[in-house]
Amino acid sequence: MKLLNRLLPHYRYFGLKRLDVYILKKFIGTFFFAILIMILISDVIDLSQKVEDFVEKKAPMSEILNYFKNFSPHIAALLYPLFIFIATIFFTSKLAYKSEIIAMLATGTSFQRFLRPYFIGATLLGMLALWANHLVVPAANKQRLAFEDTYVHEALTSTSTNIHIRLSPTLYVYVQRYDFGNNTAYKLTAETFNGTRLTEKIMAEQAHFDSVRNGWNLRDVTIRDNDTLRETLRHEDTLYRAYNFKPLELVDDNDDMQALNTPELLQMIHKQEIRGAETLNLFYVELHRRSAQPFAGLVLTIIGACIASRKIRGGSGYHLAVGMILSAVYMMLIQFSSTLSIKGGLNPLLAVWAPNIIFGIVAYALYRRQSR
Repeated sequence: MKLLNRLLPHYRYFGLKRLDVYILKKFIGTFFFAILIMILISDVIDLSQKVEDFVEKKAPMSEILNYFKNFSPHIAALLYPLFIFIATIFFTSKLAYKSEIIAMLATGTSFQRFLRPYFIGATLLGMLALWANHLVVPAANKQRLAFEDTYVHEALTSTSTNIHIRLSPTLYVYVQRYDFGNNTAYKLTAETFNGTRLTEKIMAEQAHFDSVRNGWNLRDVTIRDNDTLRETLRHEDTLYRAYNFKPLELVDDNDDMQALNTPELLQMIHKQEIRGAETLNLFYVELHRRSAQPFAGLVLTIIGACIASRKIRGGSGYHLAVGMILSAVYMMLIQFSSTLSIKGGLNPLLAVWAPNIIFGIVAYALYRRQSR
């Protein structure tokens, strides 16, 4: 807001008029006030839910404060479309209630010209949200999740059973389960193929991850070799193999991708593609959501301005009620389409952008109606 106050007095240099500055100040000011209030409320609720864990695990006050500093960007990014919509409806309905919009349009200002500062404000906030979603929020989530793993969540004891990983087009690994208590993988099997022919099969009763050499020490190993002419079987007490995976990669933790900035997320997607992961759409939904969400703010801003610009009986209360209903519909639609992509195989790009496309059509219809 300090930056905004410094720039707005020089609005003529940006091609802005007094009308633009007046609406921009109300728009951006209302948005940041609303999101700040919600962050404070969310912090209080989160603290009330986790205070027992903080006390039990003796979390230092400095760590707790740093946690909430990183929790705030997560909440702001999560609620961005909702609150840019509510902020637009709230301050626009106030303008309509005081007949300020009628006065603006009575001077010959077209409705299209009236929407210009809304478009500018939503674009500026969208660019800020785009930068935050791809770089800032993941960095904050990395520290937030690390704190929760230390002071909130119970220590991880074991993975699920029967885990299959494709480390390369020719190498497949199976692990019955991994015990984090004694850092041991049980019943590890590694199969190497040449086309469709199995050339080597390694079966180990136990395996331990070597963090120094970044590989695996196998115990009680049976090795089956096949060179097409003959097949051999031998036994080794110990064997080292540089398999390219770590124990934590055996755990399906969907929160981890929130801690990856976009370049890191793209690397993770590439790695999961090589391994033949079944949950690729989950990663693609997260990737596309980071860009679709800021655009949603622009679409919802146009809808909010069109809905709240008319002075009607019921005033702000009616407009806010309509805004809350539309917000709920949007959130349900994005949740439904994302779930359909992850569970049903719908194209993730279409799943993430479909709500924006649908609401974009609604925004255009409302704009055409108000422009008449």
